Amino acid sequence: MEGILWKWTNYWNGWQTRWFVLENGILSYYKSQEEVNQGCKGSVKVSVCQINVNNIDNTRLDLVIPGQQHMYLRAPSPQHRQKWLVALGSAKACVESLVDPKATGYEDSLTHKKSELHLYCDLLMQQVHAVKSAVNDKDGPEIQKIEDASSLLTATCDTFIRTLEDIMKLTNNTVTNAAYIENMPLPSIAITKTGSSNKTPKPNVSRSLSQESR
Repeated sequence: MEGILWKWTNYWNGWQTRWFVLENGILSYYKSQEEVNQGCKGSVKVSVCQINVNNIDNTRLDLVIPGQQHMYLRAPSPQHRQKWLVALGSAKACVESLVDPKATGYEDSLTHKKSELHLYCDLLMQQVHAVKSAVNDKDGPEIQKIEDASSLLTATCDTFIRTLEDIMKLTNNTVTNAAYIENMPLPSIAITKTGSSNKTPKPNVSRSLSQESR
């Protein structure tokens, strides 16, 4: 995914437009789309970031690397922010097409999915609040705002449910594997006394050798 986002630079320059590209779990930004070939201004690995949803500005999203840096971003609209949040959440959760689930392990995959689910939960709460505010406006329900907020809410619910289904699948796989190991039949070993008639017959060594030489 790629597109324009406003990035907070400093108190002197404020918010500046930058061209962002999300690819293979790396979010890179450039001064403009035309300058992509000149190298990025900065980049961050999404999997190590905390993705925060701003509760006041519905176009704002923040990427935080604990103890290191913050990246404050604003999208052109709530709809654009929605797309970026879903894309960033998916990247953070290790998309199956980019990461081998067997290599990461069930526990790691489950942790990533839970993190993604937490992000969408925050987004759902904010969008529900937006719908309620539009309905309970003092001048009467604001139909356009209700429709816009409901559209975003529907998309977030769908993503939330898909992520929850992924978690259930991972959990079921973990339980199934544990049950299989627990119930795995042990090989039966027959122990006979010396001199018993139930001795295991010795293999025909000469026959084996002759077969191997063919």
